Amino acid sequence: MSKPSHISERQFYGRRHGRPLRAKLQSLVETLLPKLRVDLPEKTGERLNLTALFPGQSASESQAEVSEKSEFWLEIGFGGGEHLAWQAAHNPKVGFLGAEYFFNGIASLLRHIDDRRLENLRIYDGDVRDLLPRLSDASLARVFILFPDPWPKSRHNKRRLIQDDTLEELARVVKDGGELRIATDDPDYLRWSLEHLMRCRDFAWTAESAADWRSRPEDWTETRYERKAIEAGRTPAYLSFRRLDRP
Repeated sequence: MSKPSHISERQFYGRRHGRPLRAKLQSLVETLLPKLRVDLPEKTGERLNLTALFPGQSASESQAEVSEKSEFWLEIGFGGGEHLAWQAAHNPKVGFLGAEYFFNGIASLLRHIDDRRLENLRIYDGDVRDLLPRLSDASLARVFILFPDPWPKSRHNKRRLIQDDTLEELARVVKDGGELRIATDDPDYLRWSLEHLMRCRDFAWTAESAADWRSRPEDWTETRYERKAIEAGRTPAYLSFRRLDRP
């Protein structure tokens, strides 16, 4: 059984395991995950070298193509991995990081990676709150937080991912002009997210009309959680925020 690449001292409230994995997925966990896993630096305060996570030139690239990634994107809580895999397939020059604690979701992403032969994706299988401090300033061009657990009971609001301290870290690691995308089908979590982001001076909401947040952009593929929400009669919201230029 695989363990997180970093055991956090803080409490994590999500599940680690679901149903037992089928043989094919278990095989991918044993063979593919070790090659793609992101391990945090051992020294306290040391930052990850994102370029070093994607070394060399892939077999699918010609000699004339540049092997280094043009920029880096992060998806936090990628669920079944369908959105992250889609983005990686459509943006081969981008280096992708996926952070997910739920083991079955990680296995699902590994299946997508294997089926599509993706070479520009790496996985952090721990608490993203431990990963973010290890990322360098302005190192990410885009961050996705799609349909996070809303923790609807008020006494559980502290468990929500969107918090002032998390946004502070995201503002540090997202480069000027970079993008933070958030999706939710929970009206209360939508209000919560907007309240926190609108008082954050580092991000600006890009919506100019209701259609900008009610309709999913073409480069934002559907997830299984989004489909379930729509089938259940819930209306998703798609928020996009731009990282303002630093002084």
